Amino acid sequence: MPKLNPKIKTLDDLLRVNAEIESQSLPEPEKTEPVPLPADDRNTIVYLPPDSIRAFKNHPFRLYEGERLDDLVASVKANGILTPVIIRKTEPDENGCEYEMLAGHNRRHAAQLAGLTEIPCIVKVDLSDEDAWIYVVETNVLQRSFTDMLPSEKAAVLALRYSKMFSQGKRNDIIEELKKLENPDYNKESQTCGHDVHKLKNRDKIGTEYGLEGRTVARYVRVFSVIKTLKERLDSGELTLTVSVELSYLSSAEQQMIEDVLSESEYKVDMKKAELLRSYAGRLTPELTEEILSGEKMKKPKSDKPQPFKLKASIYTKYFAPGTRAKDMEQIIDEALALYFKDAEDSPSA
Repeated sequence: MPKLNPKIKTLDDLLRVNAEIESQSLPEPEKTEPVPLPADDRNTIVYLPPDSIRAFKNHPFRLYEGERLDDLVASVKANGILTPVIIRKTEPDENGCEYEMLAGHNRRHAAQLAGLTEIPCIVKVDLSDEDAWIYVVETNVLQRSFTDMLPSEKAAVLALRYSKMFSQGKRNDIIEELKKLENPDYNKESQTCGHDVHKLKNRDKIGTEYGLEGRTVARYVRVFSVIKTLKERLDSGELTLTVSVELSYLSSAEQQMIEDVLSESEYKVDMKKAELLRSYAGRLTPELTEEILSGEKMKKPKSDKPQPFKLKASIYTKYFAPGTRAKDMEQIIDEALALYFKDAEDSPSA
């Protein structure tokens, strides 16, 4: 029989558990009733069915797919969930779910695919929306490189950092908690900060932390307000960051008009079209959106004047002597044309 780890009840238990797991298959985990969370211990671990936890509302980060997801599912089947997910208790939704995921969306998904009936959870009680956002964002920043994130994911990170609700002190506390949870050997005293992140007050200092110029930070912050489907077009490369910035100045309803037209056509949105769309902010209609995206609105109206041309030298040299001034030639040509068209008007129609 394989040697099984003891049932984990607290975070301290988890940190003491032997990390070496034998390769033998484990039996089905014993079902246990969820343990109530003591009010004085925020890191007590309880076991809950993964289906009882809903995803964070408007979760801005992509879940694992393909081989990366397959590897995680295989690991969960073999070893279970080694690091507890972090959730918060909320009002029950229409499906009766009263827990919301903060850190562990991929682990929860893998557990569902692996057939686990329960997963270890740390439940946060009376957590504000602002603090919940910090858990969601910082978990992904710690697990993945900022440079590897999709544009919409970078926008979510920078929008949080730039928002008025952001608290650097609270962020530091949450980051420390997440690092300790992921790595029991993490030592806060040995960590050094490469940037003065404790005094970040504007986009330039935030940009320094993430290796971006201040104006680029501002662009990502603007893009965070773009509707989800247009963010997906940004992530796929169909829209550029600067085009997305222009579209962010439109209302959600106007952005949806753009999405509706794009989803039913093969139109492309370049900077000129985006600027023109923005110029109609508050006045955009489905018809006007179609006209702009199709390029019809960009076409110059037909002129009521004939196209200009240059008279060839081989023609006017037949009629004018060398040295004739241009002004004199223009006058003679004007008089000759007037006489020509007068005669044409006086002549009977053919």
